[in-house]
Amino acid sequence: MSSKVALLNRITHYVVNRKGKQMRPMFVFLVSKMVSGGEVNDRTYRGASVIELIHTATLVHDDVVDDSNRRRGFFSINALWKNKIAVLVGDYLLSKGLLLSIDNNDFDLLKIISVAVREMSEGELLQIEKARKLDITEEIYYDIIRQKTATLIAACCSLGAASVKPDSKHVERMRKFGELIGMAFQIKDDLFDYGEEKIGKPTGIDIKEQKMTLPLIYTLNHASEKDRRWLINSVKNHNKDSKRVKEVIQFVKNSGGLEYAVAKMKEFQQEAFHKLKSYPDSPYKQSLELMMNYVIDRKK
Repeated sequence: MSSKVALLNRITHYVVNRKGKQMRPMFVFLVSKMVSGGEVNDRTYRGASVIELIHTATLVHDDVVDDSNRRRGFFSINALWKNKIAVLVGDYLLSKGLLLSIDNNDFDLLKIISVAVREMSEGELLQIEKARKLDITEEIYYDIIRQKTATLIAACCSLGAASVKPDSKHVERMRKFGELIGMAFQIKDDLFDYGEEKIGKPTGIDIKEQKMTLPLIYTLNHASEKDRRWLINSVKNHNKDSKRVKEVIQFVKNSGGLEYAVAKMKEFQQEAFHKLKSYPDSPYKQSLELMMNYVIDRKK
């Protein structure tokens, strides 16, 4: 991570000391061990490092895009050093991650990561494009979260497999496994918007940002014309009005939107479980199953 630029070293030091759950590198290690029967190698470590670098780069850029001042309970980079520096730091982390693969000739791993970065950008832009119209179908919503969130977890799992068993059937199978977990993960995130608990973000924030999430999409699709107009009007024109946002949250709850989203989340989780069936029992497989339960049961 070190650089000749002192400012950059100060900032990367700040970033590294405020690391999050590091869930993504964990997927890299657990999948590689499950697939190989307990083996990891230097490629596995590099793959896990690259994923964490790229993930951190996207978070730094996200905070600039969302004009967010907090991240993981601390000040964000843009809050402390302003947007211009934050964008440049994000670029630096991204290039650092890609160069780590190139310098070690891990071109197969680089391809997996580059595809993930492309898809994440497309997913974010698709979400912005659709948010303007608020006409998202459930299918488009799945496309958005598949690209925006699931693709990075899919990359972790396929990286884990590719690091120990390159060009094997495990790489694609684990990519699909990771994608399914990622879908469940994002739906869980959407559900936090309707919760009472104090988590990292205030409730109702998705509605304030006009993000169409699964509980709201379900509710819109099953509401009367009059209620539908009221909901769309609320999200479009009254999203800064806390009282109105609370009413929308209550309406979604009363319409069964949350139950529907929970059921869908569990469907994705069960499909992911199914992908592990063919692997023999091992501590690594058990740990992956625990992580899949954590994705659904987590409180933040």
